[in-house]
Amino acid sequence: MKKIIVIIVTAFAFFISGCKSGANGENPKEVLNHFFSDISKKDFTDAKKYSTQDSEGMISMMEMGMQQMNNDHADKMMQMVNNMQMGDATISGDSATVPVTDKKSGESTDFLLKKENGNWKVAFDMSTLMNMANKKMMEHGLKGMHRNDSSDMNTDTINNAEKTDTANGK
Repeated sequence: MKKIIVIIVTAFAFFISGCKSGANGENPKEVLNHFFSDISKKDFTDAKKYSTQDSEGMISMMEMGMQQMNNDHADKMMQMVNNMQMGDATISGDSATVPVTDKKSGESTDFLLKKENGNWKVAFDMSTLMNMANKKMMEHGLKGMHRNDSSDMNTDTINNAEKTDTANGK
């Protein structure tokens, strides 16, 4: 399951890139742009500055996965960046969504940002990414990554698992 999530996250990370021009956390679109620019350059230390505290474990997992990627694969992923377009942010209180669209397919994904300490931060934690994946799967007529019985994983379960993995160095 972790390998699938790392692949999904890596794909999302390479879909977007941008230039750094002094974003100060006030504009969600700029923050997301800087976050993915840093990820595309494998600058995970700087990317963490643009993400929520809950996202640190996922970014660390992505960093480990990307260290194992060969340059050919990374180059192919970077080619996709040119096909992506970031829309305008929709802000609702302390949360914002920024749609990111693949120009070729028209497929769009909404990225969530939250305010922390007065600054916009990208929510790139396990539960947010699973919610995004579930939404995409449902859009395509699939059931999603959960079960309808009593063993259904909820957000607390996912967050606790992520924190445990981070604490154990995974």
